[in-house]
Amino acid sequence: MTQSSFATHEVFNQSPPFEDVNLFTADRPLADAVKANGGAGAEQELTAFGKRWGSAAMAEQGRLANENTPKLRSFDAKGFRRDVVEFHPAYHQMMARSVEAGLHNSTWTAEGKPVGGASEVVRAAKFYIASQVESGHLCPITMTRASVAALAAQPDLLARTMPLIGTRDYDPAFAPWWQKRGMTLGMGMTEKQGGTDVRANMTRAERTTDGYRITGHKWFMSAPMCDAFLVLAQADAGLTCFFMPRFTPDGAVNAIQFQRLKDKLGNRSNASSEVEFAGSYAERVGDEGRGISTIIQMVQLTRQDCAISSAGLMRSGLAHALHHARHRSVFQKHLADQPLMQAVLADMALHVEATVALVMRLCRAFDRTPADASEAAYMRLLTPAIKYWVCKSAPPFLYEAMECLGGNGYVEDGILARHFRESPVNAIWEGSGNVMCLDVLRALSRETEAAAHVLMHLKAETGGLPGAAEALAFIETSFRRSDSERVARLAVERLALLAAAAALNLVMPGHAELFAATRLSAVHPSMYGAIDLDPSDIRTLLERALP
Repeated sequence: MTQSSFATHEVFNQSPPFEDVNLFTADRPLADAVKANGGAGAEQELTAFGKRWGSAAMAEQGRLANENTPKLRSFDAKGFRRDVVEFHPAYHQMMARSVEAGLHNSTWTAEGKPVGGASEVVRAAKFYIASQVESGHLCPITMTRASVAALAAQPDLLARTMPLIGTRDYDPAFAPWWQKRGMTLGMGMTEKQGGTDVRANMTRAERTTDGYRITGHKWFMSAPMCDAFLVLAQADAGLTCFFMPRFTPDGAVNAIQFQRLKDKLGNRSNASSEVEFAGSYAERVGDEGRGISTIIQMVQLTRQDCAISSAGLMRSGLAHALHHARHRSVFQKHLADQPLMQAVLADMALHVEATVALVMRLCRAFDRTPADASEAAYMRLLTPAIKYWVCKSAPPFLYEAMECLGGNGYVEDGILARHFRESPVNAIWEGSGNVMCLDVLRALSRETEAAAHVLMHLKAETGGLPGAAEALAFIETSFRRSDSERVARLAVERLALLAAAAALNLVMPGHAELFAATRLSAVHPSMYGAIDLDPSDIRTLLERALP
């Protein structure tokens, strides 16, 4: 007796997987922004990177790393404390590929000095692409890269660690850092009672004959699998930055006791922890009492990466939405040919194009800061403003991208649900929205002349764009008000929009005109697609977004 067939239908009218796509060459706005900001010479390198990271194999590793989350192993079989974090092999694969590409060190020389040239721009393009595949593993990558800026305050320590940071070998072994092929670094700043207000930290550092012993806690200790951490603690002279390795100089496991791993909304592949320091060994980084000024050098770079990552998440959302719309038929036409869907996708494409132009312009400022005072002023004033706008744009943008796929966008089988859960983290970590706005106000008050210089350049770079002059006048008036903090969010958003228009004007003037008309000259509606774009502009935006 033969088995009956229970097949009830044929699957059709579904978009094919968005994979085996070159994530660099398929992204015209990225390629053009990299070129406009000095990175034209890296086209071949970025093409190779985009091909590897756009492969189906890398997408699968990203999925596995998120579905098999890290686990804390506090003790070994004999009861000795180990405090190790175990990961799925897919996570280690992602780390190995990022380290191999130099995402953790390519902006530094072997001595820990800035490489210059277009190294920040080129590295940012890779980071932006990697974010589209798997974002969680980029936390320790970011921390490691950024830690070099803080370690510069302690040249002898930098000289000892840089040979390990400077390699492109990923070594996940739980062993003393000086015995490994390469190392990663994390960071611990916030405590239960203070959070962002790190001056309220109560963790104590006691000087000993061979360094310091630290006792206290951290409410958030980023990337607890790392080989060492930069932490803040109160020393005799005040809040101080310390280098805390997983192993003490004699090779014993350091007294770093992880209490639990955070159960986070997103960022699932990456471990974040609560930790107790039970007399943990540490070395001082910089002078006692200068902890905030030391670690803020690191924080500037992590904030830069938050903006790059959020831009990458939005780019991925747009690409998946547009790819789906081109293959899905509704009412006898492809979704991508329906005027209303075209309006939504084109508006989203315009937002992403301006965002990628802006983050690459910021990275150019990081490249040029050591030798150019005006670029240094741009970097200091606009890093918090750009992080504020770009990172807070990501969650609503990714929701819209999910909706373009309908029910398929909402389920965990696809990447957009993961992107959506990931999207709030960059706005919350490394300084939330209000903190970013206060940082902009602080930069304006401390460096009045430099800030005026930046605004003057933005004025020149947006001359003739719709609404630019009015936006600049509003920004200047708002920041001069005695109650400027009350309107800071509004002014900082306008500042970021003006900077985005200026950055896009260097890359694609016609689209800068559209962006300014819909974001500066008028208040952009709360919903994507609720604007009136010419059909020829819609066609150009979508062709540039994804060939």
